[in-house]
Amino acid sequence: MCSEVNQLHALFFPFMAHGHMIPLVDMAKLFASRGLKTTIVTTPLNVPLFSKTVQRTKNLGFEINIRTIEFSTVETGLPEGCENADLIISQAMGWDMLKKFFAATTFLQEPLERLLEEIHPDCLIADMFFPWTTDAAAKFGIPRLVFHGTSFFSLCVGQSLRLYEPHKKVSSDCEPFFMPNLPDDIKLTRNELPYPERHDDESDDFNKMYKKVNEGDSKSYGVVVNSFYELEPVYADHYRKAFGRKAWHVGPVSLCNRNIDDKAERGREASINENECLSWLETKKPDSVVYICFGSMVNLSASQLKEIAKGLEASGQQFIWVVKNTINSEEEEAWLPVRFEKRMEGKGLIIRGWAPQVLILDHEAIGGFVTHCGWNSTLEGITAGVPMATCPLSAEQFYNEKLVTQILKIGIRIGVQEQALLGGDSIKSKALEEAVSRLMEGEEAEEMRGKVKAFGKMARKAIEVGGSSYSDLDSLIEELSFCHQG
Repeated sequence: MCSEVNQLHALFFPFMAHGHMIPLVDMAKLFASRGLKTTIVTTPLNVPLFSKTVQRTKNLGFEINIRTIEFSTVETGLPEGCENADLIISQAMGWDMLKKFFAATTFLQEPLERLLEEIHPDCLIADMFFPWTTDAAAKFGIPRLVFHGTSFFSLCVGQSLRLYEPHKKVSSDCEPFFMPNLPDDIKLTRNELPYPERHDDESDDFNKMYKKVNEGDSKSYGVVVNSFYELEPVYADHYRKAFGRKAWHVGPVSLCNRNIDDKAERGREASINENECLSWLETKKPDSVVYICFGSMVNLSASQLKEIAKGLEASGQQFIWVVKNTINSEEEEAWLPVRFEKRMEGKGLIIRGWAPQVLILDHEAIGGFVTHCGWNSTLEGITAGVPMATCPLSAEQFYNEKLVTQILKIGIRIGVQEQALLGGDSIKSKALEEAVSRLMEGEEAEEMRGKVKAFGKMARKAIEVGGSSYSDLDSLIEELSFCHQG
């Protein structure tokens, strides 16, 4: 059914984790800036994470709102107030609790359907981890678009893996295999695969959920992708043609944040004042500082953090290092080498907690990015024109590493060989030291920097009037303006 008025209404429903909420809120702002009425649906405790940026968007005259639905935690065995997956990871509650969290999200179906019945939007853009939203939207004649939060390249790799199952034809977890039916020769091992792809146990609750994700995806109207055509044209075409999926590239969505406050306040409140951070960077030469951040979901051990500190110091490079503030004061000496901060005074800045990442990456002093290869971070690095040292740790991050290092050739592998979302000691100080040195100095570094800066310019052109992402969003809006469902 169409709206009673000409203005289209899009409902956005992000999975409750920072890496999923931040880009989908950006996307809602992007849609609102193009004249659509947009509503973001989340649970009460997640509202403060983006209420300020939504209010600033409203103040510009765009129609964007937040609606909440209740999230039941107690009956599913979750701690009271546990409404965000990052909380489970940061407090190292383990896989069982994470599985309970995913199971609990199915209880959101009933309140979401009540909301759909009340406001009847023209489309529902829902996270991949809410597969049941395809059927929920269909009840009200509303098309559901899927948001995966990753690249076309990773979508193609995942689809190839599920269709051809090459990982089942090798004899060990570390034996490499080629991915079939892809434009490039992509080699992986089982150790590098996401948890549900690697563990083929049909009785496992997480695997059951993942199977439903793929079913919900295949039945959905199509996919919206936070990428731009010039970055991965072969894979954007391959996903649509070889796998027969409707898809629109509308990114990089982070570029909707032009205001310094919007850049500084994406996600949680920053643990450092943006002016303090920028003032420190202003004292540095262009391309002279390496930025190190492993995302919101990774829980690194004290011994692993110490390895990183040793590698950074040995590299001799200036740095900004973001360390999650889950390390308490008693453990401080366990993860920092003796007198490390004293020796690094003026040369290194440690941010304990949440950092204004886009603001930092956009600064001309940043010349390299040590990243876990989460797609948000990867695309933000590309958009800022910063080459990367890759350190994938979970989910589809090993796929993103292949895109960065093998296809785009704008990054250097640190050499991590297996998934380690909930800890592990996969990062070695010597490997980090060598990768950071290669990233920041020499002919190879300059060549990568030139390539990624060119991609950064393309990214900005893509979202401008007439650009590839601007035009693809036009096509999507035009398609949604017709009555898809009777």
